[in-house]
Amino acid sequence: MILERIHNTANLKSLSRDELRILCAEIRARLIDVCSRTGGHIGAGLGVVELSVVMHHVFDTPRDQLVWDVGHQGYPHKVLTGRNGLIESLRQEDGLSGFLKRTESPYDTFGAGHAATSISAALGMAAARDINGDDFRVAAVLGDGALTCGLAYEGLNNAGASDRDIIVILNDNEMSIAPNVGAMSRYLGSVQRNPLYNRLRSKIGEVVDDLPGPFSSIGGFVRKWEESVKSFLTPGVLFEELGFRYFGPIDGHDIDLLVDTMTVVRDLRSPRLVHVITQKGRGFPAGEHNEKWHALPPGHDPATGKQRTQSSANPAYTAVFGRGLSELGTERSNLVAITAAMPGGTGTNIFAKNHPSRFFDVGIAEGHAVTFAAGLATQGIRPVVAIYSTFLQRAYDNIIHDVAIQFPHRRTCCGLGSSTRTGRSGP
Repeated sequence: MILERIHNTANLKSLSRDELRILCAEIRARLIDVCSRTGGHIGAGLGVVELSVVMHHVFDTPRDQLVWDVGHQGYPHKVLTGRNGLIESLRQEDGLSGFLKRTESPYDTFGAGHAATSISAALGMAAARDINGDDFRVAAVLGDGALTCGLAYEGLNNAGASDRDIIVILNDNEMSIAPNVGAMSRYLGSVQRNPLYNRLRSKIGEVVDDLPGPFSSIGGFVRKWEESVKSFLTPGVLFEELGFRYFGPIDGHDIDLLVDTMTVVRDLRSPRLVHVITQKGRGFPAGEHNEKWHALPPGHDPATGKQRTQSSANPAYTAVFGRGLSELGTERSNLVAITAAMPGGTGTNIFAKNHPSRFFDVGIAEGHAVTFAAGLATQGIRPVVAIYSTFLQRAYDNIIHDVAIQFPHRRTCCGLGSSTRTGRSGP
């Protein structure tokens, strides 16, 4: 097996593209087998196997800093960075963390549990590199729905304006930004990856910028023409406007395309963003396109995702909460339910099924969820906000400023709850 020969990322450099494809298949099989016993957030990890392999194949990690967002994407990264022999201990006592952990490996450049931290952290690393006079690449892999979080846009806004040498990989695993990866996008992508095109683009830009007097306006016309064409052909105009050079969207499971693109992007400078389309849960029949299999408990059948052992006959707390909330919604027409990208995990999916017009999933935006609820409450609506306790930390200021201070004479403005505690999904 090729995987048995991978003790660190240096072992990836000499592999052919056919060997890289075989390695990806072996990593998927390994993770599916291990997670059937340990449990874990398997969906996102299976979706980034090819991306993980190619990033470590093309870049000089750990010297080049690779920052993974969330941590759910990190299982293939762990296998490739000297921890394959320990992967059986994933999420076990004294074993490997289920997330990225700086004390666990020099390849884990930044700890990740909550979403959307990667760009801000990567920009900090890039700024420190420049201050220290070092020379290495910094790449942030943003994904698993993190673009619904405001922190991601704060990072994009600052990184794009900085003009620093930084790479952002947008792992789009829900087809939510660019549903079509068609012939026109593939053609434009092939042009963007062409080294001759990139050299000519740079040289033409230098010439246009140096045009004298009355001819200087030509530069603006050329750039506007390029922006107009790209905005028509690709979804990247937002990122271009933020200051990034945009590549994509590209197939995140195509080894040849990934290697060619990352090689070109690696050697450019200034902020650039690569939009990669992946399939969450790829290779796991029970995991593909199913929110339920975002994470799996220990002791499941890897072929179906079903538990091998009989679970307790007692209903889960989330189900009790969801049914109770739905019943209250039937009794009270002014009751609404709000969650932050976790309808199944909080039980609010039950309320959503019975009262769809009064259910709001705001995405990974906990602070917005709380302030949105407070706005509803000013008009006589009774909002119930269901957020995991670990994610509710992001909304403490909103709870104080937008709930407690705004409604001092009410016992409660909105129900702020958690349906979990630190356990298998903890650090």
